[in-house]
Amino acid sequence: MSFHTEIQIPEFSEKMDYSKSMMYMGSCFSENIGQKMVDLKFNVDLNPFGILYNPVSIANSLKILIDKRFFSEYDLFQDQGLWNSFYHHSRFSDVDPDVVLKRINSRIESSSEFLKNADFLVLTFGTAYAYELKSLGQIVSNCHKVPASQFMPVRLGVHEIAESYRNLMEELWSINPKLKIIFTVSPIRHWKDGAVNNQVSKSILLLAIDRLKKGYDEKVCSYFPAYELVMDELRDYRYYAEDMLHLNSVAIDYIFDRFSKVMISKDSEPISNEVVKIIKAIQHRPFNSNSAEHEKFLNSTLKEIDKLTSTFPSFDFAEERKYLEQELASFKGSAT
Repeated sequence: MSFHTEIQIPEFSEKMDYSKSMMYMGSCFSENIGQKMVDLKFNVDLNPFGILYNPVSIANSLKILIDKRFFSEYDLFQDQGLWNSFYHHSRFSDVDPDVVLKRINSRIESSSEFLKNADFLVLTFGTAYAYELKSLGQIVSNCHKVPASQFMPVRLGVHEIAESYRNLMEELWSINPKLKIIFTVSPIRHWKDGAVNNQVSKSILLLAIDRLKKGYDEKVCSYFPAYELVMDELRDYRYYAEDMLHLNSVAIDYIFDRFSKVMISKDSEPISNEVVKIIKAIQHRPFNSNSAEHEKFLNSTLKEIDKLTSTFPSFDFAEERKYLEQELASFKGSAT
């Protein structure tokens, strides 16, 4: 007997695997799922502008990558001692404008090239509400704690979103004909908009994506029901973090499991299992760190990394290797 409503998600005809590259952009939900793919050593470019919430900001960011438009000091502004960009998350901000520009432009350089060759683009819309900077008349990606009086809140419409993305998708396919675009709607509620407005917002996003999908074959444009999984299968506050808005690790793991089953090829499973085994080995804390068994365990894990990277040179185990080598060095140091 099933004690919850289970959503039937059809398997995607085009699968992700270790030979494919994928870009994830959008809200913190996109960050969560994309980070899991990064951890499993898939070839991922994750949020090259940082976390983005509304469809217009995501579209603007993609256009910058398509045009490979670099930023100058005139694209930045200073507030409370920090230099920021209205197109970027605060993770790019710094007290030194040159540092900010270096972070922004180096990422545009690499992500623009990545997008031209990517196999998948996963876009997660968080909210249909956006903020327009009054002085410039443009929607910003991040307000950076600038006083609210400088912005005008706007609610994007279904037609506005669908039409802007229809044009954008054609531009994307003109530079990368093999690109498959997958839309999702974040299940995380934007409570500052209010309960009713949050529901209206999510409805706008769902309708816009539905309108977009109808114009294209599912092989090139599709939808993954992350929002529906939380609303229908995980409708219980035990799956939420302490703020009762964001999802906890159990919910994220569950959604990623459902995502994996329909989106990731079965051939990738043995490889990802080996990656997980190495990650768990790194997280393992021995009872006796000076024992011969622990030294053997460290060397064995390094050999497993060597074995995987010889088959998949693109796998980045630099941090894991550094940790294991430091552990071995301290082990040998304590033995002498």
